Formats: sequence, structure tokens, C-alpha cells
Amino acid sequence: MRCPGQDSRFWKPGAIFEAKCPQCGQSVEFFKDETSRKCARCGHKFVNPRMDFGCAAYCKFADQCLGDLPPELLAQRENLLKDRVAVEMKKNFGRDFKRIAHAGRVARYAEKLAVPVGADPAVVLIAALLHEVTPNGTPDPASTKAKELLFRLGARPDLVDEVCAVIDAIAHSSGQGSLNEQCLRDAHRLAELEEIVAKHPEEAEFQRETMSKDFLTETARSLAERLMRGEKV
Repeated sequence: MRCPGQDSRFWKPGAIFEAKCPQCGQSVEFFKDETSRKCARCGHKFVNPRMDFGCAAYCKFADQCLGDLPPELLAQRENLLKDRVAVEMKKNFGRDFKRIAHAGRVARYAEKLAVPVGADPAVVLIAALLHEVTPNGTPDPASTKAKELLFRLGARPDLVDEVCAVIDAIAHSSGQGSLNEQCLRDAHRLAELEEIVAKHPEEAEFQRETMSKDFLTETARSLAERLMRGEKV
């Protein structure tokens, strides 16, 4: 059975429409299930402006259903997946608001660091949300729970492998590792520093001397300095 959203038998008026080429203004006809079209006048290929890819964030048949997604839509798909991962993380922790808040802080810093550091934003942010997803006292590693959750959400196998590799590395290795690992390590340290500054500012001052050694990237050191000055980052 084909997805009703992409099956023309279920289409309503407006399923075939025209959109202006953003390059030259020529009208280009779209079918609602087309991911992109090429302008007949100037040859510019652009994304279907009305297509909703919300289901592609978690549906395991998205690639077969929608075909080869343009890079812009692959990015959108991963952004939607990250939102769903955040929801699942909160469900997993239940009423453990302290751990939810910590994971959220780590993810916030991971998002700030990823691009400047050269890491993969999708991998690092998802790993940040799930790096402590296994409840305390559970013998299974966090990567096992993360893998189960991500496959349930229909994440790409290569993305799942990369996320779990970063989570495992953070848990079992103290080296610098890949850029993704460095980004997550620094994000975790920044989250901890924020918590210390908020609760024990006098203790945070003692960390200033070791700060340059604690952080692996210049971007993280810069953010840490701002935190120490009491700035909102």
C-alpha cells in the first residue's frame, strides 16, 4: 500500500499547482509529490515549496516513498528527526527533570559548537540528547538504548552508527577522538560549567586555571570564558 499523502487517488484540488522559479520568475508546474523541478526557461532546479516532509523524519519507507531527496530536504529531515529525538529523550527520563535539563544544556552547547568546530550537527546534537539515555543502575550502555530508539524513529542506519560510536567513545575513552567526539566532550564540559557557575560561582573561579586544558576546541574555550564572566550564552 502506498502512503495516502503521496497516492494520487487521495489527492484533493490543488495537488497540481504552479510555483515561480526563484531564479527567473518563470511559472513551473508541480505535482504535490514531486520533491523538486527544473525550470524550463533557465534550468534552475528548486525544491517543491508546498511539500510537507514531516513524515520523512521518522518513516522508515521515506526514501522509497519520496525518492532521492535534495540536500536541502535531507537537512530538513534530520532537523525533524532531532525534534522527535528530544521528545523521546524526555519520555525516557520521565519525571527526572534534572537529567532532562542536563541533556538539554549539553545539546544546546553541541549545537553552538558543531559548525564552528567542523563536526556533523545532526550526529552531535542527537548524541548529546541521548548520551545518558540509559537510566542509572542499568547495565546496558547508553548506545544500546540510543540505537533502539533511533531505529524505532526510522533514522538512517549510517546516522545511527555514527551517533552510537560517539556515545560509546564518550563513555569509554578519554582521548580527543573525532571532531564529533571533541564537540560532544566540550558541550558536556560547558553544560557542567554552567551548572557550577549557577550554583557555586566561587568554585567555578578555581576552574579558570585548568580551563584551557579541559576544553578541546577554541570555540568552547571562548564560550567558557563568557560563562565565567556571567554572560548568557
